Amino acid sequence: MVPDSLLPVRHVTSGGTRVYTVTVPAFPHLPTNVFLVVRGDPEWPDYTALVDVGGSHEGSTAALSAGLEAVRTEHGEAWSWDTLSRIVVTHPHPDHVAGLPFVRTLTAAPLAAFHTAVPTIEHPQARRDAGLAGIEAQLTWAGIPPDSDYATRLRRRAGNLLLPSGVRVDTPLHDGDVLDDVFTVIHTPGHEGSQICLRVDDVLLSADHLLPHNSPPLMPERMQPGAGLAHYLASLDRTEALEGVSLALGGHDGPMPQWRERIGALRSRYADKLDGVLEAAGEPQTIHDLMHAVNLRLKAVQALLLLDQTGALAEYLAARGDLTETRRADGAALYLRSASRA
Repeated sequence: MVPDSLLPVRHVTSGGTRVYTVTVPAFPHLPTNVFLVVRGDPEWPDYTALVDVGGSHEGSTAALSAGLEAVRTEHGEAWSWDTLSRIVVTHPHPDHVAGLPFVRTLTAAPLAAFHTAVPTIEHPQARRDAGLAGIEAQLTWAGIPPDSDYATRLRRRAGNLLLPSGVRVDTPLHDGDVLDDVFTVIHTPGHEGSQICLRVDDVLLSADHLLPHNSPPLMPERMQPGAGLAHYLASLDRTEALEGVSLALGGHDGPMPQWRERIGALRSRYADKLDGVLEAAGEPQTIHDLMHAVNLRLKAVQALLLLDQTGALAEYLAARGDLTETRRADGAALYLRSASRA
């Protein structure tokens, strides 16, 4: 039985499409939203799609199965794995994609993802190998002591598989595509270079691009093409320009009826973060040092994400000319507030 707090939440679009939010524990402390999109008569749906799939561990896959079954029992939608029309992945992060091998044992529905995500989803081992090959250079660039706990944790993260095994992508997507006459594909890089949002009538499935309570984790573009703050802010501009959207549903947490206000809050939050980095860079600082200077109440659980974020902020400010980047003798990048901002 699904706890009341995890029962699917139903939204109906302006065109009558039903969108069910199923929340699963992708990681022990990270609930992630999966969406079942249904069109047609509930007793005989003519189209059903699963958007994102959660994690690969048993707790996540069990919650996915139970939540989707509750769509049938609690809402009367006669969907089934045998007749599922489509699977869509919004971006290849493990809390959204790692459950794919499990889902593939239940359905032959064709899988769609943004075209630049295809190699990662089909060949996760190659992605891991590339990450391991480049991790020492990243540690050096960020000024992270090679024998520190941070270095150990970053090496471990680089060695993680995105999903347990590769899954074939049947439909590579491109910006502006209309998939199955249901989803309009909107490429929103920044959080992840191949991330997409999906519009269904007046509802926007905003993945991790737009979240109700948190700013999405960012890493520098030097670590991943399409990542970084410049891409993220440009994607916010593009999202804000959408007309006729009444509700946004993110990859985590609850619905966003006031999604435009949320975009404004995110812009303001990043402006404050940028100001904090500029203030801390009165003397040459590594990314490692800037992270500690800006986050005085740093919690260990946040450290890696904040290292990524600090790198993204410094990269953006350097590209804008507000920080000057030089190199220390050991290869670490040093950032100093430019004379024009002093």
